[in-house]
Amino acid sequence: MNRKEKEQLVSDLSEKIEGYKAVVLIHYRGLDVEQMNQLRKRLREEKVSYHVVKNTLMRLASKGTDLEKLNGYFKGPTAIAISYGDPILLAKVLLEFIKTQPSFEIKVGLIEGRVALPEEVKALATMPSREVLLAQILGGIQMSGGKVVGTILSILQQMLGLLQARTGQLAKSKASVT
Repeated sequence: MNRKEKEQLVSDLSEKIEGYKAVVLIHYRGLDVEQMNQLRKRLREEKVSYHVVKNTLMRLASKGTDLEKLNGYFKGPTAIAISYGDPILLAKVLLEFIKTQPSFEIKVGLIEGRVALPEEVKALATMPSREVLLAQILGGIQMSGGKVVGTILSILQQMLGLLQARTGQLAKSKASVT
């Protein structure tokens, strides 16, 4: 690869890094071509970008970006997975693959600007998706709203009962006076 091609590759990688939600660096040693293709296919289905790039080129591409925080991890065979959507999906796909390929391992992650150790990336995979979390929050809000409405109705019914009782007392006292 000549200098011009390397500069173009660094430029392309810099553009791909922009707008990420999650980046995971992966140690891929021990995988054959078929296994790598299976992983790439699965990541593409989730709209995740996956690249095997020389570490020096990755360091150059990361200059001036959040990815610079990971420069210490650009050692040995390194692949990079870049997600622009839900970080949980990326973590889930990688964890699924690790179950079938134990030699495949997560080096480190960068989730929305925060460095995440391999254990944190794996823990992220066990979380429900963003949509499920939002549905759970909405359900909690609706339940709380229902409880508030129920409490208000109960108070109003008690007040109505008190008013009816007082009206009955006043009617009896008027009847006994006349």
